[in-house]
Amino acid sequence: MNPVLRNILAVIVGVFAGGFLNMGIIMVSASIIPPPAGADVTTIEGLKASLHLFEPKNFLMPFLAHALGTLTGAFITAKLVTAHRMKFALGVGSWYFLGGLINIFMLPSPIWFTIVDLGLAYFPMAYLAGRLAFERNPGN
Repeated sequence: MNPVLRNILAVIVGVFAGGFLNMGIIMVSASIIPPPAGADVTTIEGLKASLHLFEPKNFLMPFLAHALGTLTGAFITAKLVTAHRMKFALGVGSWYFLGGLINIFMLPSPIWFTIVDLGLAYFPMAYLAGRLAFERNPGN
């Protein structure tokens, strides 16, 4: 397969795989850590209106969704590309970081969560994914 085409497909597969994991974690999060009483988490408007009721524990699953989605997407991409694994892994991390920024503007969260999420869920996870992919397949 043409290396450029393979790299493009690797990014697409990685981004979608990480996105599916992210959404899966978000979808099951309410059954693992229930939202506060009276919180409507079925719509963006309801979530915005009830965000002040959330405790720190309610932010654990969104953080894990962002971090594990990024880690998975970046790792899959890094494993599938033909070269420059770390650059591609960090590129996928950048994609998810942009999504995190958009999410913060759409759904304002406490400042502590914004700092933790943007600081730990995207680039560190993408870097870790790149390192893991490199260790399992050195040379790129």
